[in-house]
Amino acid sequence: MDQIANPSPGFQRNPDKVITVEPYDGTVRVRVGDIVIASSTKAKVLTEPPYPAAFYIPFADIDFDRLSRTDHSSHCPYKGDASYWSVPSAGETGMNAMWAYERPFDEMAEIRNHGAFYANKVTIESTPG
Repeated sequence: MDQIANPSPGFQRNPDKVITVEPYDGTVRVRVGDIVIASSTKAKVLTEPPYPAAFYIPFADIDFDRLSRTDHSSHCPYKGDASYWSVPSAGETGMNAMWAYERPFDEMAEIRNHGAFYANKVTIESTPG
């Protein structure tokens, strides 16, 4: 039986909402100064109008040794509960610079084990393939 175990309440209330997740054809690199904290050729682009598109980078391509998990969290009715990490080397600017949906709702399962970064807290470079 195909039963959704963790459905999104946002999509149940607003089934016309469109959020797309697509592979990015190229390389995404995240830096703080000269320090690379993530680099991936397997990033995904999440588009959710009216918000800016966000790159989601696989956990395997993120240097978690350069990050520190925080107690901050947020909730999205479409994606689920987000956890946050700071970049200590960036000081105050790096607070809660990365977020991830570790247990996203079923409709957003593609972003599980991926992290996204705020462009105003780190440098995000994307090079098309």
